[in-house]
Amino acid sequence: MGIHDGHRDRMKARFLEHSLENFDDIQALEIMLFFSIPRGDVNPIAHALLDRFGSIAAIFDAPVEELEKIDGIGRNSAALIKLIPQLTRRYMISKNSFDNILRTSEDIGRYIAPRFHGETDEVVYLICLDAKLRVLACRRVGRGTVNSADFSIRKIVEVALACNASCAVIAHNHTSGIALPSREDTAATEVLRRALESVDIRLIDHIIVAGDDFVSLADSGFFEGREVVRDAGF
Repeated sequence: MGIHDGHRDRMKARFLEHSLENFDDIQALEIMLFFSIPRGDVNPIAHALLDRFGSIAAIFDAPVEELEKIDGIGRNSAALIKLIPQLTRRYMISKNSFDNILRTSEDIGRYIAPRFHGETDEVVYLICLDAKLRVLACRRVGRGTVNSADFSIRKIVEVALACNASCAVIAHNHTSGIALPSREDTAATEVLRRALESVDIRLIDHIIVAGDDFVSLADSGFFEGREVVRDAGF
């Protein structure tokens, strides 16, 4: 075993346990380079890439010939660097291969459910929509433990305003595998509905996802009689 093998194993184990959320850009680049440079210390190469190009995005956008000017970056590493964003693009196209106009709770559930795939914590997403129910943005606005998801009402309102949303949908997952809304879910939904309404944004649904299943609070009648309808199109 080489002197760097233990470091590689620890980095891979950390990634598998926590994903890349707690890694800085250099460490993320190191993990990537493990798969094209099987031996040795790749940390100096990761530093050289970031020093030369300035950002992760610029590295992935750089021409192959520029990448190969970095000492230690050969054809395999350059090919891997160019492959990742292209695979990511195909992944996102495949994931959202239908029209992003969310007219029904079924549309919303199909749109949002894949974002929770593989999550072991409860996560909260905000979908911002225009007046025609077209998606303007989908942002993660909270992450919790395995049985709770804390989120900031103020943050959600700020995001919705920044996106110039007319409508919004909140969504979160239940890691228990049961998609039924809890008392806390409905209470938080009402607080958020009122906060968004105060800035003229309608909360039109709260989707709760559990595995391949999801429940819509709108379909359950939660919003009936609560919101002030401002647009005859809804």
